[in-house]
Amino acid sequence: MSRMTEDQLRQAMIDKLSAEPDPTGKADLICSKGALGIAADHKQIKKTVKRLRPLMSYRFLVINRGDLFAASPATIGTKIGIIDANGSLLKAADLPRKR
Repeated sequence: MSRMTEDQLRQAMIDKLSAEPDPTGKADLICSKGALGIAADHKQIKKTVKRLRPLMSYRFLVINRGDLFAASPATIGTKIGIIDANGSLLKAADLPRKR
């Protein structure tokens, strides 16, 4: 599969997960699984994880599968899951603990 842009990843999640834009603007999209943050390349991963971190629902980072080795270390200890462009779960998410 070729590398997808941010708009292509967004459209893929809308099509595959019935995601919708987040009305609060804290995440890129929301779906029945939780909040989705889109990182089309490895340079966006840390910024997207930082934006998703304060949310108190299930959170997922949407990436191109080729960026898994950059995304996985960035999500360690955050309880943020990882989903690829096909909607496949690469890392499970968990609910964050209340602080």
